[in-house]
Amino acid sequence: MSTSTYPLTWNLDVIYEGGSASPAFAKELQGIERDVAELDRLASAEGSGSADSLTAMTGLIQSILLRIRESDSFVACLMAQNMRDTKAAGQADRVKTIMAKYDGVLTKVDSILRNMSDDAFEAWLADEAVAPIAFNLRERRELAKEKLAPELEALIGDLAVNGYHGWGEMYNTIVSRAKFTDKGKDGEVKTLSAGQMFNRLSDDDRSVREAAFAEWERVWGEQADLCADTLNRLAGFRLNVYDNRGWKDVLKEPLQINRMSEATLNAMWDAITTDGKPAVASYLERKAKLLGLAKLEWHDVTAPIGSASKTIPYDEACKFIVEQFGKFSSEMAEFADKALKEGWIEAEDRPGKRPGGFCTSLPLSGQTRIFMTYSGTMDNLSTLAHELGHAYHQHVMNDMPALSQEYAMNVAETASTLAELIVTDSALNAATTDEEKLGLLETKLQNAVAFFMNIHARFIFEKAFYAKRREGMVTAEELNELMEAAQKEAYAGALGGTHPHFWASKLHFYLTDVPFYNFPYTFGYLFSMGIYARAKQEGPSFAAKYVQLLRDTGSMTVEELAKKHLGVNLEEPDFWREAVRLAVSDVEPFLELTK
Repeated sequence: MSTSTYPLTWNLDVIYEGGSASPAFAKELQGIERDVAELDRLASAEGSGSADSLTAMTGLIQSILLRIRESDSFVACLMAQNMRDTKAAGQADRVKTIMAKYDGVLTKVDSILRNMSDDAFEAWLADEAVAPIAFNLRERRELAKEKLAPELEALIGDLAVNGYHGWGEMYNTIVSRAKFTDKGKDGEVKTLSAGQMFNRLSDDDRSVREAAFAEWERVWGEQADLCADTLNRLAGFRLNVYDNRGWKDVLKEPLQINRMSEATLNAMWDAITTDGKPAVASYLERKAKLLGLAKLEWHDVTAPIGSASKTIPYDEACKFIVEQFGKFSSEMAEFADKALKEGWIEAEDRPGKRPGGFCTSLPLSGQTRIFMTYSGTMDNLSTLAHELGHAYHQHVMNDMPALSQEYAMNVAETASTLAELIVTDSALNAATTDEEKLGLLETKLQNAVAFFMNIHARFIFEKAFYAKRREGMVTAEELNELMEAAQKEAYAGALGGTHPHFWASKLHFYLTDVPFYNFPYTFGYLFSMGIYARAKQEGPSFAAKYVQLLRDTGSMTVEELAKKHLGVNLEEPDFWREAVRLAVSDVEPFLELTK
């Protein structure tokens, strides 16, 4: 079968030709730097608080924002496809320097907004040129009131480039140097990258999984001291900034970023703990019996069962996703087919790639890029559908003002998880054999494990880590202990073993753009459940309503979004309990099929 229909590697030259040495990209960065300087001049000029001046600055802010997002995504793609591209790493540092300068200038603009009278501010927002981004401007103004003086916030941004963000980049250095030894089934010894070894952890052969997990733990154990230093510096920087702003709660920033209340967060976790985990634990117990084990070890949780163990060629996976998307929305299917055919996806299984997967937006080009390592598993297919959901979210917002496109991670995960649901649920309904049904139920229930247990473990770990970090540096051994305790609590005793060095291996703990890069995943998973239930009730007509919901994600709190489009209160338990029950509704048929 030809694989030419859907290329396995992405095309970055249509964005900026020449990769990290691209003259066009260098010219773009120079242009952004000039415009940031012009924005600084406007914000510092006499009369900068006038309506006309503010409108001009707002237009420039949005132009710069689109180009910075494009540039940041471009270098992230370069570094992901080849972890040893040192020139790309240098370009990434330059982009972060520009972003820090831009953020510093924005503090001046925020100060102008903060100091405006309420009447003058609201009168300006009524202007047709700025009315579409009124929510975003109000949000900036209110947040500015809770921060330090503009010059101090600008200083924090400048120091963060080689401090905070610099430490964040250390993960890329560590993972690029990590080498994993794999003795294949044929006895041939190979050296694998982290991305390749990670896929071995879900192999259908338990001996392969055991060996891969032992090697995974060994290598990350060797890197643990470097990883511990990195996480300690990142957390220390954050805590110092929070203390200077007078922010006592470490969740204040991540909740603000995700535009959600702590009451919503608590209602979600409570519903999961009481209504979700017992059912998921019963699924894990049955899976252990199917594998001939008393309890699952960490590397057994994602072991394939049923048809999930079959290898799915990439072309077949792409066609399958497009077909299932088409049952929900013809527009969504057409978009996915275009992205898959036109080289927006980097899926090739080869050495030198970063582990994991992501979707990143190129809003200036009206495109996205998806990164993953495809090895033919059902999990890989689900990941591809997940990332295409992200891409579709951006696609329907491309014509909106730049500030209104700035949706938070939790609602971003809603779009991606819904895309997964569409694919797996449609396939389950069409399955004709018990083997097929079992494999698809397994795929869906793996999501429940990930979002109810794995993500919860990360959340518990980070809360405990930040509390301990306030007392001083936390050693690698202590981080192992915190991680194991979090996993035991989050998995409700369903596992026989833990993954002590998970904190070291997981990129999400090192990200500097969004602290607590965990609970938004669970929010998105359950919120998408509620949306999907509504879609099934209303049928094909819901696709257009879904687009409108996505377009509002950058202009509302999640509570407002849910109220407007679903008519529910996220701070109350009812919505979450209903969503949790829907998420675990696959447990009973799984248990029935595996009697």
